Amino acid sequence: MLEAKDIDLNLLIVFQQVFQERQISAVARQLGLSQPAVSNALARLRRTVGDELFVRTANGMQPTPRAEQLADSVTLALRHITAALNPQEDFDAVTSQRQFTIAMTDVGEVYFMPLLAAKLHVCAPHLHLTTVRASSIDLKTDMESGRVDLAIGAFDHLSDAWYQRRLFTQNYVCMFRRHHPLAGASLELNHFLAAQHLIVASQEQPYIKINQSLEKAGILTSAHFKVPHFVAVPYIVSTSDLLVTVPKKLAERAAVPFGLHYVKSPLRLPVLQTNVFWHRRYHQDAGNLWLRNFISELFLEA
Repeated sequence: MLEAKDIDLNLLIVFQQVFQERQISAVARQLGLSQPAVSNALARLRRTVGDELFVRTANGMQPTPRAEQLADSVTLALRHITAALNPQEDFDAVTSQRQFTIAMTDVGEVYFMPLLAAKLHVCAPHLHLTTVRASSIDLKTDMESGRVDLAIGAFDHLSDAWYQRRLFTQNYVCMFRRHHPLAGASLELNHFLAAQHLIVASQEQPYIKINQSLEKAGILTSAHFKVPHFVAVPYIVSTSDLLVTVPKKLAERAAVPFGLHYVKSPLRLPVLQTNVFWHRRYHQDAGNLWLRNFISELFLEA
């Protein structure tokens, strides 16, 4: 039984051209070869497959039944090889039904997903978008394998195998209900330290660093209320006199629907930089390129 490794690909190219043109001289011109070189290639292929393949007649090189049998398969195989060796066609977002997966934090879902869902519904109505929590997966492995297309957040542990683009930077703010006793003026440090705080005990970076700063100020040890993630935060502080330290983008999203107010934190806290990440394996992938450009157009800030 013949295997692909037993065949010189160039012989199949000659075969395809002779099948189409039926003239050795015409094939030689098209391929930039001499006529003897084309004849020698045919002779090698004949020995390999054990058939004459083409017979010289008054009407040119006529294919044998075996050549007729091979022709469609050879043409299809060469077409697939050509497609594989060339860049993909442009991604058509309007008609694509492709499934994309983006890794992000719960804060990222609150900030990014409402606008993404609204815009994609118009621009790419058949596209499927799924989010996964970055902390619940092996981010490096899943992005390398293609199970996750993009990651959005502050993932400073990703290596040189990843490309990244900065979307924006933001500060952390102190958020509380609109009619909180401390509302209406700048938040002084002594009032901040004396207030009751809701702590988001997230184990994700960079939130761990924020909690370390709160701990140094004595807030973490005195806090009576803790939650493991940010999703429940607006519900809790909107119905209590608790203060919570959150990224500014979350506060902007939650302020109006939950009747909340936010001010600059009196503590010196690190600036949070949010990037979109993708693996270098998919840098040239047309769909991946379209999605990350789409996200950048929506959320990129100077």
